[in-house]
Amino acid sequence: MAARAHVADRLAALVARRESQVVLGLDPDPERLWPKAARHGGAGEALDADAAPAAHAAAAVLDHCRAVIDAVAPAVVAVKPQVACFERLGAPGWAALGAVADHARSAGLFVLADGKRGDIDVTATAYAQGFFVGGAVAGLDADALTVNPYMGLDTLRSFAAVARDADAGLFALVRTSNPGAADVMDEPLARGGTVWERVAELVAELGDERRGPESGLADVGAVLGATQPEHLARARELLPHAIFLLPGVGAQGGRVEDLEPAFAPHRAAGLVTASRSIVRAHEQAGASPADAARAEAERLRAAAWALG
Repeated sequence: MAARAHVADRLAALVARRESQVVLGLDPDPERLWPKAARHGGAGEALDADAAPAAHAAAAVLDHCRAVIDAVAPAVVAVKPQVACFERLGAPGWAALGAVADHARSAGLFVLADGKRGDIDVTATAYAQGFFVGGAVAGLDADALTVNPYMGLDTLRSFAAVARDADAGLFALVRTSNPGAADVMDEPLARGGTVWERVAELVAELGDERRGPESGLADVGAVLGATQPEHLARARELLPHAIFLLPGVGAQGGRVEDLEPAFAPHRAAGLVTASRSIVRAHEQAGASPADAARAEAERLRAAAWALG
């Protein structure tokens, strides 16, 4: 496979072209799909009546995700499929995930696989090979993967080695959006600072090894919850070149207007992710699912772009 431009430079160029920093999260629940997707088997064709329930569900999930992508693609730069929502459907779910990634790429979007993987070096390499194309192993060909850094820098380096071979990137969990993050990540250290600040230092160390020659941004970014914006200024001090992936806007209560420090070094240095607030916008708006989703994505795009 021919080498691609540095992942951060590719993302920065896409952000500039689309004037958007919004990432569409795809967390499909087979019980809450858009109506047309839920009524048939997938790709507009009915499945065989003897097909397993997981195959029926996966086909409907695929239809749903394609429809959502088609509706909001002009307003976003990337999709972030939550891998667990596909994995629970077994092999048909994995096939649907691959097809969703292909559909997103055909719409000109980045694919950020939200897998939150983390393990010792050998296993980390195997995980990474499942999501990227590296060496002789063909994976999902994602542009980036979320990873759990809490087993240390050696684990992150194993993920990064495969990602870099594929000209892809990583987003490491640093300070997440869930309330329970405070139980561990905010704990003080004897050396000073908190657990999440120490993780941020490790992420910065690894990311600064390979920065985009055009954007200056690192290929290892940080997941920082939009629900706790008071941490963003400190995170930016520790991670001056990292791209921040900012979940928690919308359904979890985060506000785009509070995220300005994320965009300080570059417009592409902050990615605002929204899932339910876009996909389920029609439940409050009363419009068709596609129209409501597009309107919400456009609202988020405009709000984020105005910050920097």
